[in-house]
Amino acid sequence: MIGRIVRPLAAAGITLAALVAFAPAALAHEGRSQGDLEMVVGFGTEPAYAGQPNSVQIVLVHDGEPVVDLGDTLGVEVAFGDATMELELEPNFSVGEFGEPGDYRAWFIPTRAGEYTFHFTGTVDGEDVDQSFTSGPDTFGDVGDPAELMFPVQDPSTGEIAERLEREVPRMTAAVEEAGAQADLAAEEAAAAADDASSANTMALIGIVVGALGLIVAIVAIVLSRRRTA
Repeated sequence: MIGRIVRPLAAAGITLAALVAFAPAALAHEGRSQGDLEMVVGFGTEPAYAGQPNSVQIVLVHDGEPVVDLGDTLGVEVAFGDATMELELEPNFSVGEFGEPGDYRAWFIPTRAGEYTFHFTGTVDGEDVDQSFTSGPDTFGDVGDPAELMFPVQDPSTGEIAERLEREVPRMTAAVEEAGAQADLAAEEAAAAADDASSANTMALIGIVVGALGLIVAIVAIVLSRRRTA
């Protein structure tokens, strides 16, 4: 009877200790129980900001003890809107050396501000896990816009620059293509004008030659006429 009471209290105590150990960040995390498994989930660095390195953090306690030998049995998928990415969890501790046992991280850089979902699937100590945690006011903080903290000037984030480029590149490409088409047309018109000028020069030259022949014929006729007269 006493054992049945002590075990849940011990598990709760360890979970509470894990939360205190990760304060203040872990206090903004979401805690959840699945049988004898306790999970505390959130961003590794809070508050989280777009464009800044961060991580998915999960603190695991099973049957009252921190999980220190997870291996690759548990994975996490990060979702933002329709975009998803699979990540691998790795220990953020070394027992007896550094970190808090049971603390696992999956590192990534959130590039947009807003709501994120962490979907964990796999097993922990042989127990199946299929749990989703979504950021929000009642769980853990959304990713914020870093411009809110910028001073004295708010510079555009890499995400904003990328969006601007996505909008402007097609316009620039269309403008370059139009300029190229106009250049081709101008070249064709210049070539046509050159052909016309060449034709005009040829006709003028022919006219000069014909005129010169006509003058020579006229001179010969006059000379012959004078000889006959003489």
